[in-house]
Amino acid sequence: VQFGAAWNPECIMSMPSQFDFYHGRGLDFGCLGMGQMDEMGNVNVSKLGTDITGSGGFIDISQNAKNVVFCAPFMNGKPQIEMKDGKLKIIKDGTGKKFLKKVDQITFSGRYATETKQNVIYVTERAVFKLENGKVVLKEIAPGIDLQKDILAQMDFAPVIAEDLKTMDPAIFKPEKMTVNNPHIYDDFFQKRLR
Repeated sequence: VQFGAAWNPECIMSMPSQFDFYHGRGLDFGCLGMGQMDEMGNVNVSKLGTDITGSGGFIDISQNAKNVVFCAPFMNGKPQIEMKDGKLKIIKDGTGKKFLKKVDQITFSGRYATETKQNVIYVTERAVFKLENGKVVLKEIAPGIDLQKDILAQMDFAPVIAEDLKTMDPAIFKPEKMTVNNPHIYDDFFQKRLR
């Protein structure tokens, strides 16, 4: 219920040692979920509505990893989407916004990430954002998605739109397997490590 098991781990350490490793910035990369996000790049996973789950080790990992990717559906609720011919289609959207003017509680600080020059990316099924100089920048959108209707109208803040706004690789939206030889990469850090 709490955590998954590891298959053939290279290292097993005590919990205090593991947190020392996090706090010493030993993690090159962390991939975590997000409940809410705001215009400052802050993320909330600890207090959503009346549910107070707490942060657990989320802060330890997210604020100390050199590179962090937050992954989540773009909307709350149960949106109905279709992936066909390398495109994403929103059949019925979710019931609640995830991209807010201000999160209910800050579990990850965008301001602190900017101060420490942390590489931060936010990935959803229809859009990819990056924290750049304290601003949330829209970097990519899924093929088949309408920028205004499916993204901007569903956000409570206006992100900076990258001058070179890209379309996500259509291979992501096809049933065939993607290969490591043809990865969809968001920056140089991932490109160097996936080759």
